[in-house]
Amino acid sequence: MTPEVALSEYEIERNKPMPSLNHSLIQSNLIMELAAYRQKYSIASELSLDLTDWPSVPDLSFLPKKSMDLKNDVTAVTEPPLGVIEIISPSQSLNDLVIKADKYFEHGVKSCWLVLPTLGNIYVFSTPDSYQIFRKNEVLTDSVLDINLPLDQVFK
Repeated sequence: MTPEVALSEYEIERNKPMPSLNHSLIQSNLIMELAAYRQKYSIASELSLDLTDWPSVPDLSFLPKKSMDLKNDVTAVTEPPLGVIEIISPSQSLNDLVIKADKYFEHGVKSCWLVLPTLGNIYVFSTPDSYQIFRKNEVLTDSVLDINLPLDQVFK
């Protein structure tokens, strides 16, 4: 029998595991590398989504390009993003993330990236059953979002 582990306030509030140092650094590196796509997308970090019956907080979300409305902020977005990026945390399993990717697709997301820091890989899903694997020395290609991203700086 596995002992129950108490969830932290962070994990309860965000409905996701606590990120690690590598998780955080890779997320920051992705944000910097994706800056080249700021004319095409609004890229949001840790955005709360409320997609019908499923709340979620992806590590990064690709939204249609829009200007910020500083006077009317939103705490939870109800429209599905075009794409999401999830970085596996040490306490998560790959199966957990694949199930999460399936749920994103069920709720209208068109592209889902699963980042595996330990292997230096990113899985780019274009459907729940179709994905490509990109390694840390390759150029990631997401044909759905029309993104070509060299990964040499992401896992550095």
